[in-house]
Amino acid sequence: MSPFRNPDLHCHSTRSDGFLTPRAVVERAVANGVDLLALTDHDELGGIDEALAAAEGSGLKLLPGVEISVSFVGETIHVVGLDIDHREPTLVTALSQLRAGRAERAVRIGDELARRGIRGALAGARALAPNPELVSRAHFARFIVSTGLMPDVKTVFDHYLATGKPGYVVHQWAELEAAVGWIRGAGGLPVLAHPARYRLSSAQMENLLDRFQAAGGEGIEVVGGAHTPEEMMRFAQVARRRGLLASRASDFHGVEEIRVDLGGCNPLPQDLVPVWSRFCARAQVR
Repeated sequence: MSPFRNPDLHCHSTRSDGFLTPRAVVERAVANGVDLLALTDHDELGGIDEALAAAEGSGLKLLPGVEISVSFVGETIHVVGLDIDHREPTLVTALSQLRAGRAERAVRIGDELARRGIRGALAGARALAPNPELVSRAHFARFIVSTGLMPDVKTVFDHYLATGKPGYVVHQWAELEAAVGWIRGAGGLPVLAHPARYRLSSAQMENLLDRFQAAGGEGIEVVGGAHTPEEMMRFAQVARRRGLLASRASDFHGVEEIRVDLGGCNPLPQDLVPVWSRFCARAQVR
């Protein structure tokens, strides 16, 4: 039987596009009864040491993690790496290169928004990003909300920043196989993040899963902050059919943009093999 009763294996801090520092994320998770937490900032490992220090003596086990951006048939896909060695040189170098690409993309997003009459968006997004290496679309969306032009971040994405919208710019992220390889090379377990969010046909989703598993991908987020009950049922069936480990993840960024609070997700269906069973086995080996 698993010793973990309330795992949450995907969340963000101020090191990427979250609102709380790594320490504050851990403190909120502890207050919410989370006993297994993965900090998975976008293409960034800089918050892990702070989170590990905050978790010491708290009763919460902190898994070093990351969420890697991947390009796939014109869509941005995210692969979460769990229980990684966050100092592994190949992973560290690869993520540094991805962050450099983010900086270039931010300039182009600012230019596109300026052409649509939204001035100062790049400077505004940078001002809202505590980590200057990681200016994301979320920071642009938050700036636009702050101007009063749009009521909330979702509306900004729907009008300007989602795929095909006026402020969206095409960008080449990592290859799927490379991202999975970096995670495995760092001793981690690759998990496909929030699969219901991707605008993929059924055939494209099957191709994604084929390639993900062939590369060494092992898990899929079944229960998540962005998934409806129907989507959870759909991807529970995918996990069963494909023999994938099932993950539970809030994708928490902060109370300002909350879908599900840390530790607040629904439980996994009991017949699925939870991804954290792997960490129980690893703990016994160690």
